[in-house]
Amino acid sequence: MSSKQGMGRGRTEHSSSDTKGFEQALGELEKLVDQLEQGEMSLEDSLAAFELGVTLTRRCQRALDAAEQKVRILTEASEGAEPQPFVTDD
Repeated sequence: MSSKQGMGRGRTEHSSSDTKGFEQALGELEKLVDQLEQGEMSLEDSLAAFELGVTLTRRCQRALDAAEQKVRILTEASEGAEPQPFVTDD
């Protein structure tokens, strides 16, 4: 995670919490997959884990879709747009 340090400058709290939510959901999903792959869960527990996995997958996909939309908005060329200097808070 140290490679991500310093990249948060200029981010809003909202985008930071989105990232945490995505990473948390992805981590939970990875754990569920590991548990399911071990094959030691009862059928009932497996179905509950699968249902939770679907929910987590949808949450991750929504976060990825939102990130992709932000990237598109930021990289779209606007007619008549003039380049602006980048100003930092430093």
